[in-house]
Amino acid sequence: MNSMNLGLLFLESISTGVITSDEMNWVTLNQSHFSRVEEATALKLGRLLDRGLIRIGCRIVRENKN
Repeated sequence: MNSMNLGLLFLESISTGVITSDEMNWVTLNQSHFSRVEEATALKLGRLLDRGLIRIGCRIVRENKN
């Protein structure tokens, strides 16, 4: 999980409406190393969670039917 990127995580979370427990753990474990922009992004993610616009859960991967 060290290769995780908060910006990509944020985009994935808002596009799916879900953040996983592992991703939340990564955010909390790495927040002391975030830049100011990443701190603001993490706060926005928290606000979206508080408002119920993003939920903690799992993502279902769709199969490609080609």
